[in-house]
Amino acid sequence: MTDPVLLLVAHGTRNPAGVETIARLADAVAGALSDPTHGPSVRVAFVDVLGPSPADVLRDLPADAPVIAVPAFLASGYHVHADLPREITESGHRHVHVTPAIGPDPALAQVMGERLRDTGLRPADRVVLAAAGSSDVRALADVRTAADQLGTVVGRPVEVAYVATGEPRVTDVVATAHAAGDRVVVASYLLAPGLFHTRLGATGAAGVTEPLGVHPGVTELVVARYRAGVDVIWAAAARSRSPRPGPGRD
Repeated sequence: MTDPVLLLVAHGTRNPAGVETIARLADAVAGALSDPTHGPSVRVAFVDVLGPSPADVLRDLPADAPVIAVPAFLASGYHVHADLPREITESGHRHVHVTPAIGPDPALAQVMGERLRDTGLRPADRVVLAAAGSSDVRALADVRTAADQLGTVVGRPVEVAYVATGEPRVTDVVATAHAAGDRVVVASYLLAPGLFHTRLGATGAAGVTEPLGVHPGVTELVVARYRAGVDVIWAAAARSRSPRPGPGRD
């Protein structure tokens, strides 16, 4: 059996650097999964802003090709719980396994911790995890989990703030900290460059980390999600091939 296709599903952005980041991440994942003779096909789709959509990519694949969709989202909100399943249904493809989103995950906390140290994190600094935000309470809970995981890495409480949707806003948290005489550093809980990350640079924080991007820790996390999905698909295939017990005899 051929390796299942890996469909990396991202949000989408009009920022060329953000689109390039997702493409580079897909290339890094393909390289990590390949050996000298073969490797799975890695495709990219976007649920918003630009195409191709997941349905577009799935329609372009053979109908019997197994696909593992890895949501490249840092929290699971409407796009993961509603948009992606709808796209899969609309495509008509019947062999798609969707893994958990890549975030939150302790691996991402380690990446952010490394990035914070690169910004010159000091022992007394207040740390703010800055996320895009969401109106979905499940996504907000995921962001809180990500902040707790980062707090374990940096050894202090981590505050949560949002760039676009949700309260408190990053600018307000930084301003309040400055009024109290505190130095603030911001951990960007964003995957790729774009408008939201640009806004973080204007908050007045003493330091802002780079987006998670194409870090080896992120690549390895996507690979781990894919491999776990492969195990699920092959286990299901094995069960379907197992002979069923015949009728009992008295």
